[in-house]
Amino acid sequence: MTFRASILTLYPDMFPGPLGMSLAGEALANQKWSLEVKNIRDHSLGNHRTVDDRPAGGGPGMVLRADVLAAAIDAVSAPDDPRPRLLMSPRGRPFTQGEARLLSEGPGLVIVCGRFEGVDQRVIEARGLQEVSIGDFVLSGGEIAATAILDSIVRLLPGVMGHDHSGTEESFENGLLEYPHYTKPREFEGLTIPDILTSGDHAKVAAWRQAQSLALTEERRPDLIAHMKKR
Repeated sequence: MTFRASILTLYPDMFPGPLGMSLAGEALANQKWSLEVKNIRDHSLGNHRTVDDRPAGGGPGMVLRADVLAAAIDAVSAPDDPRPRLLMSPRGRPFTQGEARLLSEGPGLVIVCGRFEGVDQRVIEARGLQEVSIGDFVLSGGEIAATAILDSIVRLLPGVMGHDHSGTEESFENGLLEYPHYTKPREFEGLTIPDILTSGDHAKVAAWRQAQSLALTEERRPDLIAHMKKR
């Protein structure tokens, strides 16, 4: 089963972008996943190709119309389509590595890239859009977020990464940040590789890496530690 991704955007030329390069691009070329990009404006209204309107109740900006977006979604995703429908939104739940792994095991997904001030709430409810966010900041639109999310998923698809364990020994996979990495040369500007990593003692190496992951997480992401303690 090929992982199928459909993206709805007002700027289709932004894709595939980085998704057409490196691991994701090679996997796309080898048909390990497919990418469908649709222009929301194909379902615009009138001679002016309207897709948005002023917010009800007043206020700044414009809001993407429910009827226009619903038509765009229906064109790529039938009612019986099992793929989740995500809406890139700064008010959405944080997207996590765990969700990326879960989605990589499914049939694919539909991603709606928001623009303007927001999306009419009625289409979110009527089409079952799940609002997700990649961080506590605001972007001009959902395209960059969609690219990041798809990249995080595609790299986990079977056969995309070269090593079977490449996707399991990474930040967030076990709730911790990843340990530091080293390679040749043995010495660089007076800094050397920790002796334990060249000792050949795999048990000690594993213990060192675990300790380093824990220390880094406690220093940089104490929220992850707190979350682990609650489980």
